[in-house]
Amino acid sequence: MQKFVSLILFLPLSLIAAPTTFSKDVAPVLYQRCVTCHRPNNIAPMSLIDYKSARPWAKSIRESVLKRKMPPWFADPRFGHFSNDARLSEKEIELIKSWVDGGSPEGDPKDLPPVPNFADGWQIGKPDIVIDIGEDHKVLPGEDSYDHFIVETHFKEGKWIRAAEIKPGNRRVVHHVHVLLVQDDLGKMEVASTRNMPSLQQFLIKEAKLTRVRPDAPVVNDACDPNAPNLPFLHGFQEGGLAAFLPGRPPDLFPDGTAKWIPAGAKLEFVIHYAKIPGQVQTDRTSVGLYLAAEPPKIPLRRMDLRNFFFQIPAGAPSHEVKRCYTFEKDTLLLSFTPHMHYRGKDITYDLVHANGTRETLLAVPHYDFNWQLVYRLRDPVRVEKGATLVVSAHYDNSPNNRANPDPAKTIRWGDKSEEEMMTSWIEFLEPSPASIAQTGRR
Repeated sequence: MQKFVSLILFLPLSLIAAPTTFSKDVAPVLYQRCVTCHRPNNIAPMSLIDYKSARPWAKSIRESVLKRKMPPWFADPRFGHFSNDARLSEKEIELIKSWVDGGSPEGDPKDLPPVPNFADGWQIGKPDIVIDIGEDHKVLPGEDSYDHFIVETHFKEGKWIRAAEIKPGNRRVVHHVHVLLVQDDLGKMEVASTRNMPSLQQFLIKEAKLTRVRPDAPVVNDACDPNAPNLPFLHGFQEGGLAAFLPGRPPDLFPDGTAKWIPAGAKLEFVIHYAKIPGQVQTDRTSVGLYLAAEPPKIPLRRMDLRNFFFQIPAGAPSHEVKRCYTFEKDTLLLSFTPHMHYRGKDITYDLVHANGTRETLLAVPHYDFNWQLVYRLRDPVRVEKGATLVVSAHYDNSPNNRANPDPAKTIRWGDKSEEEMMTSWIEFLEPSPASIAQTGRR
C-alpha cells in the first residue's frame, strides 16, 4: 500500500491534470463571447480584455455564467433557432467554473490568443464612410431628451451598404440611436420617432424634447381585434430605419446577398435618446459607419416597424397584455426580430398564424430586460405566405413586485421617456420573387 501511494506521489507532472488558466483556457472564451461589450470605454461595467482587469471579477463571472445571466440571451429555447444565440456551451461554462474554483490562476501569458482589435472603437472593422451628427452636442444633466440631427451625406452617386454601425460619441449619455433616410415627402418619414408622424399629432402632448400620448386618447390594448378602431399605425407597418443602436444590440450587419440603398444627395437623420444623468454638462458627437457592398444585392433588405401607440397600462397591473398584428400582403422572408419596451416590459411573443389557420411561435422572450435590447436573428429565414398574420403579444408588469418599476401607482401610456412605455418591434425582412422564396428559408 505504501509503495502504491509513493508511486502516485511521484507520478510525472505530465500525467497530472493541468490547472485551468486565464491565458490558455478562459481568455479564448472571453475574447469570442464577451469582450465586444466588456472592454475599456464600452457598455459593460468592467473590461475582461486582460487578466489584471478580469481577476477581481472572477467569482462574479462564475455566478453569472452558471445562472446564464451572461452573456445576455433571453429567447425561450423551445421556440426557434437563432444564428446569434449568445448562450455559452456547457464546455465553456465548465471551463470558467474550473478556473474560478482552482483559484483563478493567470497561467503563462505566452498562451494568450491575439487580443481582438477594435479599430478606433468600431466592432466590425474600419468603415468605408463615417458620418457624424455635425456638432459637439451638449447634454444637460437631469434631462431625459430625444434630439434630432439632420446631416448631408454629400453622396454624388447612390451607394449600396452591406452593414452599418452606430458609434456613440459619449456612452455615458447615449441610450439609443436610430439613423434614418430623410425623405422629401415627410409623410414617408413615419419611423423611429414621432417628429414626422403628422397623422398622430392630435393624440400627442409635446413637452420640451419629449413626446407622449394624451391621457384622454382612445385606448386600444388589443390592436389584433377585428373591431379595433382605425387609428394611426395600428394596422399595416411603418418602413424602418437604416440602422439602430440599442443596449446590447450588435451592429447592423446585413445577411449575405442583401444590402440597403442610400441614394445620391441623401440626408440622414440621427434620432438620439439621451438618458437622464447626474453631474455636469456632457458633450456627444455620435457617428455612423457605413460599409459598402461589393455589388448590388440579389434582394434589397427592408425593415418593418410594428407599434401600438394606444395602449393603457393600469396602475398596479402585474401582467397587462398589449397586442399588435400584421397580415402579410406579399410572400415574405422573415430574418430577425428586435423587441423594444421600457422598464415595465415583462415578456413578448411572436406567433405566426398561417393562412390555413395553423399557428407557430417564432420567438418567445419570457423575461424581457430593458438593459439588454437584443436582436434575435433567425438561423434560417422563415417563409411567410401572403395572408398569414404575425401576432405580437407583450405583457407589462406595473406592480410593486417589479423592482425596475419607476412608479406602480401610475397609469401608463406610450411616451418617449424611459419612465413611460413603448410597444415596438423592428423586424428585418425580404420580399423576393416567388421562385426564390421556394428555394430559401423554411416553413
